[in-house]
Parts: sequence; C-alpha cells; structure tokens
Amino acid sequence: MHVDSAAIRAIDYTPEHGKLFVTFHDGDEYVYVGVPERISAAFYRSRSKGRFFQRMIRDRYPYNRV
Repeated sequence: MHVDSAAIRAIDYTPEHGKLFVTFHDGDEYVYVGVPERISAAFYRSRSKGRFFQRMIRDRYPYNRV
C-alpha cells in the first residue's frame, strides 16, 4: 500500500506470517518478522510514518533486505 511519507514509499503486511514489508523512497525494501498486527495497524494510521518506524519497528524486530 502506497503511503504519504517523506521517507517511506509503501507498507505491506501479511498477518498470517507477521511480516511487515517496508519500501523506502530510495527503493530499498525490507521485511520485518514477528510484527504484531496491532503495531502494523498503528503504523498505517500514524501521522509520521518515519517517526513511528524509528520508534516502534526499527531495531525491535528481526529483518532482512528483500
């Protein structure tokens, strides 16, 4: 899903696997594993996607570059 953010281009979430896909404007895409659905939903709703990502996702969940 495309989002309105200065840093993040798109967010996608697969609840059955707890995987959060984050695509940045520079084209880099990462998958974060074990992200609870409530965190993903709050990320979608957040006013500042970049700030939410820094505070609640980055360095809190295992990730891989896609």
